[in-house]
Amino acid sequence: MEIEKLYDLFLASTGVNTDTRTIRNGQIFFALKGENFDGNDYALQALENGASYAVVNESVSSEDQRLIKVPDTLRTLKELAAFHRNRLTVDGERLTVIGLTGTNGKTTTKELIREVLSAKFRVSATEGNLNNDIGVPLTVLKMDASTEIAVVEMGASHPDDISALTPVSQPDFGLITNVGKAHLLGFGSFEGVKQAKGRLYDYIAGNGKAVFINADDPVLMGMARSRGLSLIPYGVDYQDVIVHPSSADEPLLRFELEGHTVQTRLAGTYNVTNALAAIAVGRYFGVSLEDAIAAIEAYTPSNNRSQMVRTEHNVLIEDAYNANPSSMAAALDNFNLAQDPHKVVMLGDMRELGEESGKEHQGVVERLSGMDLEQVYLVGEEFSKVAEGTGFHCFPDSDALAAWIKEHPVEGCMILVKGSRGIRMEKVIPLL
Repeated sequence: MEIEKLYDLFLASTGVNTDTRTIRNGQIFFALKGENFDGNDYALQALENGASYAVVNESVSSEDQRLIKVPDTLRTLKELAAFHRNRLTVDGERLTVIGLTGTNGKTTTKELIREVLSAKFRVSATEGNLNNDIGVPLTVLKMDASTEIAVVEMGASHPDDISALTPVSQPDFGLITNVGKAHLLGFGSFEGVKQAKGRLYDYIAGNGKAVFINADDPVLMGMARSRGLSLIPYGVDYQDVIVHPSSADEPLLRFELEGHTVQTRLAGTYNVTNALAAIAVGRYFGVSLEDAIAAIEAYTPSNNRSQMVRTEHNVLIEDAYNANPSSMAAALDNFNLAQDPHKVVMLGDMRELGEESGKEHQGVVERLSGMDLEQVYLVGEEFSKVAEGTGFHCFPDSDALAAWIKEHPVEGCMILVKGSRGIRMEKVIPLL
């Protein structure tokens, strides 16, 4: 089927879906195929559940007229999203899209930008962390005539990921939060990370208008200047921002900007650049500094991202959604500055580091050894390999640490909990 005809069906539908369990009447089901599933097997079920049409691979044998057969369902999903993106307008002008990527802070920054821009616009933004080759087209296809500005988060764990996503979202403005060591197994090296993330700058240089950039970051500034990009800068030093240290009494990020005290609900001084990025985006598009600050202050993080939780027994810094060497270093540097006599860290392995894994975990252990900590609990095979003789408590998995805490309660402490998603460090949080 030609994309124009499929688009007409899309406009008449109630949206698209890739999960038969959440199909709503009138949606178009896209049968995507992964390592452990094949959506083509569930296409007829999607129709029974209320889908108006199902886009399936040509190999599907059924002759149901509601099946739209294509060579590649994922490619067709992306083509439909790009076709839709090109037809979205606001007052006769092409819809403005801000594309965002980076090693750390992508989702928090996206959420802050959404909140700030919502002070003036009807904003469409990536939901949760749906930032991959499926999530991005789904994000674009949820934009409609009511959308006045859009924010699309794009993740990358392989060299060509951003290159594949920018033609779908077609951003007018770009923002890279930072470039650090993550997914080294897929990228091969730090230079590989730079090249992959830099694809967003490449797209903006050829098709967009400008990039929002942390002017204090020499890596990003070098990447942007080498491409001749128009820059919209922000930064702690660039804007003479004063960041207050955290403590058990004041564990949340607080900073001074242009005579304003900004009291956030974010844990971690490293989030100051994420907040400044959102304020810079808002001000560029006409949101007043006062309204931007109010939006930042009202935002409450979720999903174990930079959350501070004061329990009956402890103060928790929950940053357990993910971990890589860059984010781990930032979290530990921030925690080291925290003023509390009873500080405890509970860290899980950092995944997907390839040949660099041993060295990077050793670096974390050495950093921990130089900190004033009451206790250190490490989870995972990689940390266990390099922590011998340190006196740190090591556990094979988060279940084992949870069992230990049940028998040896931790109380009266400020505790940092962090680890890669696969380690599931959030399992220990209810026990603290």
